[in-house]
Amino acid sequence: MAAASAASGSIFRQQLLFCLLVVILSCDACQKISLQVPSHLQAETLVGKVNPKECFQSASLIWSSDPDFRILEDGSIYTTHDLILSSERKSFYIFLSDDQRQEQKEIEIVMDVRGKKVPKKRHTKDGVLKRSKRRWAPVPCSLMENSLGPFPQHVQQVQSDAAQNYTIFYSISGPGVDKEPFNLFFIDKDTGDIFCTRSIDREQYEEFPLYAYATTADGYAPEYPLPLLFKVEDDNDNAPYFESKVTIFSVPENCRTGTSVGQVTAIDLDEPDTLHTRLKYKILQQIPDHPKHFSIHPDTGVITTTTPLLDREKCDTYKLIMEVRDMGGQPFGLFNTGTITISLEDENDNPPYFTKTAYFTEVEENRINAEILRMAVHDQDLPNTPHSKAVYTILQGNENGNFKISTDPNTNEAVLCVVKPLNYEVHREVVLQIGVLNEVQFTKAANSKPPTMSTTTVTVKVKDSDEGPECQPPVKVLQSTDGLPIGKELHGYKALDPETRSGEGLRYKKIGDEDHWFEINEHTGDLTTIKVLDRESKFVRNDQYNVSVVAMDAAGRSCTGTLVVLLEDDNDHPPQIDKEVTICQQDKDFAVLEPVDPDGPENGPPFEFFLDNSANKLWNLETRDGILFTCFCVTAKRTVKKCFPDVAQQNLIVSNTEGPGEEVTEANIRLPTQTSNICDTSMSGGTLGGQGVKTQQSFEMVKGGYTLDSSKGGGHQTLESVKGAGQGVTDTGRYTYTDWHSFTQPRLGEKVYLCGQDEEHKHSEDYVRSYNYEGKGSVAGSVGCCSDRQEEEGLEFLDHLEPKFRTLANTCVKK
Repeated sequence: MAAASAASGSIFRQQLLFCLLVVILSCDACQKISLQVPSHLQAETLVGKVNPKECFQSASLIWSSDPDFRILEDGSIYTTHDLILSSERKSFYIFLSDDQRQEQKEIEIVMDVRGKKVPKKRHTKDGVLKRSKRRWAPVPCSLMENSLGPFPQHVQQVQSDAAQNYTIFYSISGPGVDKEPFNLFFIDKDTGDIFCTRSIDREQYEEFPLYAYATTADGYAPEYPLPLLFKVEDDNDNAPYFESKVTIFSVPENCRTGTSVGQVTAIDLDEPDTLHTRLKYKILQQIPDHPKHFSIHPDTGVITTTTPLLDREKCDTYKLIMEVRDMGGQPFGLFNTGTITISLEDENDNPPYFTKTAYFTEVEENRINAEILRMAVHDQDLPNTPHSKAVYTILQGNENGNFKISTDPNTNEAVLCVVKPLNYEVHREVVLQIGVLNEVQFTKAANSKPPTMSTTTVTVKVKDSDEGPECQPPVKVLQSTDGLPIGKELHGYKALDPETRSGEGLRYKKIGDEDHWFEINEHTGDLTTIKVLDRESKFVRNDQYNVSVVAMDAAGRSCTGTLVVLLEDDNDHPPQIDKEVTICQQDKDFAVLEPVDPDGPENGPPFEFFLDNSANKLWNLETRDGILFTCFCVTAKRTVKKCFPDVAQQNLIVSNTEGPGEEVTEANIRLPTQTSNICDTSMSGGTLGGQGVKTQQSFEMVKGGYTLDSSKGGGHQTLESVKGAGQGVTDTGRYTYTDWHSFTQPRLGEKVYLCGQDEEHKHSEDYVRSYNYEGKGSVAGSVGCCSDRQEEEGLEFLDHLEPKFRTLANTCVKK
């Protein structure tokens, strides 16, 4: 339906175009021109045409006074949009202007809407109207390209039926008339005959769309503008030619028959899809021409191989002389030739081979990293490619790894070197088998068997040379007993001359002896001890002590060997335990003893432990399961009397001066680090196996301690009651020094204040006494302001104070 609508619309527009009545009057310049038009005009519709040059020859600008119409330079009048004319007549002006001369002229255009009675026309030939067949219609017409004339050559004639009743003048416009190429066509205005003035090149102009006009002398157009299409018929005047003057293709050698090499293409400028452009391809000549390796498809231009015998080593490039001809390749067709170059790509179809089947060379014994032979190979494949690069291999004779073979990258030669010394006394001649291949695998040619590896033999003669002594084997082991005394002789390291197999004339020298245990006999190499041999020495590792020896002949040639002295263990060291063992009662009340014996395992565990008579009453031994030795536990029999905080340890610092003491601050007070109750010191006595056993005493402020005890008297304040339950405790039962200081400081200050208010100053000595005054008095006296107890009872613990705390007590006792 859409296609049908489009087709009907196109037909409608054509009918509307031909329904326009165009009248061109040019009898007098710049006169009024009348046009008959339908009432409905579509956009871009040709309404009529004027000749601006007849009115104003030098006009440089032309325009319309009505925006509904636009004027082209040739005078054609077109509508700018769809237009419906409501009145019977419409007029506007066409203005012509010359900017240089500053002149302007105008042409009045009067449009009469169709339907109005047509006035009587002038120059009628006959008063009687005759009906005849319509001849004002498009007539098919074609022109032959490259016509030889004669010129002007008649092309076609147009006639209007209106010529029976009116005097008609004919005119044409379009390409070839008033557009490029100018003046190719003209028309006889009276007869309507159209002529061509010269030959036409179809490859430049394929067709000419023209318009023919029929008008009366007064400018009335009784016919629609007639479209004319002059088509130029093709002449086979262009020979085909190859698209590229030089074409190069490549194909692998030894490829199969029918392998595509490439496609050639040619161009023909004549009309496509005609016999003039139907091309055929042909190979005229192959260079070299024997044997024939290639063929071409005559229609597509595809070149293929015809044999599998393409061998790059015989010929690496072929040239083909090609022909392309139109007219289907008929002899009378036009043609051209070209050259195609085909290059053969190399394949590894030729193995490398040695120039000789056997080689001979010689080398001195003991020589290393020396080039002894070069061998050349030939390879017919492309040089300096993986197809010709040689890779050499020693197939036989190098079981000991004395030789290495490599490839010289510049010459592709085999380079044979000695990398491990040869011994004339062992092998006087070595025969090697060498093989060669390429870096890439062989390509099996279609006409040959797979290539095989090329091999050759190399005979290497070993030349004898005067050698120095040999230290073989490089390491010798000598056994000795632990604790061997000074002056004992041991067999030393022995070297030999490889030619005589004798050690006569050799001199020995010691070059390695960490702890200087031995001296060496210069002539025999034997060792003599100069220290007692000790297996437990730090210089002995894994029961071994190493001595390095150098053997030298008369010419100064030498070799080096190592003598390993393997020491047998002797039980010459007692077991040892730590000299001091600390038992902390608050952590655990036992200690584990771990003895160490520097002797070997056979002279080590199990151990026996004993307590002396003085320790049997306080300590006992218990056996625990061990891994390599037995462990014992030590337990203290405690007699606990009464526990109290070691105030002296917490609040006193060490001072070696006898003058006034330094101010005690929180920063220099040593706080205890363990939680414990210190009991009677009588429990710390006793020894274990001659080793001291200490019990660590420490002090900590704890709940329920002496200074914090609230059991005596319900009104007595303690640190816990002041601080609050659960506050200030760093861990279970422990208070910080800050809490202790906060508790004691105000109470000590209160005591000092009361002493100052007392008239008799009974306690004044307690706080004005100089620190360095040690004083006198009973150990049972009151500690005065240093005590936070409100009563004097319960002070029997002062009888058991240590010396450092008794000094503090004496300073506080009342004199």
